[in-house]
Order: sequence, then C-alpha cells, then structure tokens
Amino acid sequence: MLRPPVVVEPSEIEFSAIRAQGAGGQNVNKVSSAVHLRYDIPASSLPDDVKERLLALRDSRITQEGVLVLKAQSHRSQDMNRADALARLQALVDSVATPPRVRRATRPTYGAKLRRLEGKSQRAEIKNLRGPVKD
Repeated sequence: MLRPPVVVEPSEIEFSAIRAQGAGGQNVNKVSSAVHLRYDIPASSLPDDVKERLLALRDSRITQEGVLVLKAQSHRSQDMNRADALARLQALVDSVATPPRVRRATRPTYGAKLRRLEGKSQRAEIKNLRGPVKD
C-alpha cells in the first residue's frame, strides 16, 4: 500500500527569531539570525499513525506536551536558517512516515543448525588442546 508523501502544513509551524550562540563578533551580537521552529504534533494535520510514531520517538526536542522545538543557527541569514529548520522537520516526519516492517519469527534450517554445532565442536577441540600436555 503506497501512501502519498506526508507534507508538513506551513500554517501549523511557528517561527521565532532569536540571537545565535557562539563566536561571530558583532554580527552575532546585533542580528537575530537564528530561528526557533515550534511544531505542535498532537494539533497537527498529520495522519494519526504518523503522529503516534513521531511522539513515540525518544527525542529531547519533543516536549511533554508534544511540541517539537528545532533550533537552526548554522547560517548567517535568517531565511537560510528557516529553510534549514523546515528541511530538518520534514526529514524527521519522513523518517517515521513509513510504518516499521513487522518481524515474523523464523526457524533456522537443518543445515544451519549442523554448521553451528560443527563450529562449536571445532572451537571446543581447539580449547581442549590448550591444556597441559599429558604423557
């Protein structure tokens, strides 16, 4: 079952400009070029199964209320940081968009069992030869 790609609705994203951290001289001190992206997962228009998998991620960027907060500050311009944050959000949503494959238990073949036991007996023989020499 092929599902169309999950697209994040731009109207559900909240941006706020902040000052970037780290070295950068006067530009960092004067210009608010970093961007905080806030995305409320439970209130979003994503499909329910995608929401569940996104909220189930053990990610420190997701708050207790289910709000995803991304900080982008790698570029000097606010527009590039905004685009970077959007791309990272879309990548995160895409990573959980496809459900994980169901694992079905299988049994090893007879040949695989024989090969395993043969390897174990060879290893045991090597270890037995390591003991003291007997006359």
